[in-house]
Amino acid sequence: MRAENVSQKPKFWILHTLLIVLAFFMLVPFAWMILTSFKSLGESVHVPVIVFPKSIHWDNYIDVLYTMPFLTFYFNTIAITALKVLGTLIFSSLAAYAFARIEFPGRNVLFVILISVLMVPGQIYILPLFLIMRDFGWLNTLQAVAVPGMFDAFGVFLLRQFFLSLMKELEESAKLDGCNHLQIYWRIMLPLAKPGLIALTIFTVLASWNELLWPMIVNSSPAKMTLAVGLSWLQGRHGTNYPVLMAGSLMALWPMVLLFLTLQKHFIEGIAMTGTK
Repeated sequence: MRAENVSQKPKFWILHTLLIVLAFFMLVPFAWMILTSFKSLGESVHVPVIVFPKSIHWDNYIDVLYTMPFLTFYFNTIAITALKVLGTLIFSSLAAYAFARIEFPGRNVLFVILISVLMVPGQIYILPLFLIMRDFGWLNTLQAVAVPGMFDAFGVFLLRQFFLSLMKELEESAKLDGCNHLQIYWRIMLPLAKPGLIALTIFTVLASWNELLWPMIVNSSPAKMTLAVGLSWLQGRHGTNYPVLMAGSLMALWPMVLLFLTLQKHFIEGIAMTGTK
């Protein structure tokens, strides 16, 4: 055993050294964004490059708040993200449980059709969705951004794989106790699927928080814009004022970093358990 451990040590150190180097290169842009947000405009475009600002310029963050309704964008993004997460968890978990645990004619065919949606670029659906939102009278509303994102084929696939990994004995015991499918789903399967639900929540939050194209198409009113659209508007407003742009980007980014750091254990557990089937 000792000889085996010694022989594996070089591989261990080589692998971890490589991962540390890659992690460093991934963190460099994030660190550069933070440093640039505290620089003056002259320092941000200076040649040769100035890494650390000579003084902290907090006014960059103040400029973001005064240049655009940043708090309104925050509220809109949080509201849309919450609706998308709630809808995705409900509809995806229900569909995933049906595909994983309920035998009905054409189940596999329907699932293949559902998964085929993932192979089609999302841009193809923009025009039909826009026409639907227009017919509903939802243009320039928050629900126009949130409702189409409540139905996620990837979420169904992810949770279906998770439900398939659970023991059938649990379902059989519940049926013997007189539970129907809805009771089994709510009382047994859903609590056991907590890691998968957390993983899907993180995926949905990140996708909703960073979404740019669809909110820009259905909403033209500043009162209904999201953070991603607001940042693009900020860039057009300031041009090459990189410190202000980086300050706005950092203010929009920190909730996602905090979310991932808080739930990363459950996120990794959910992905790992989903891949065991």
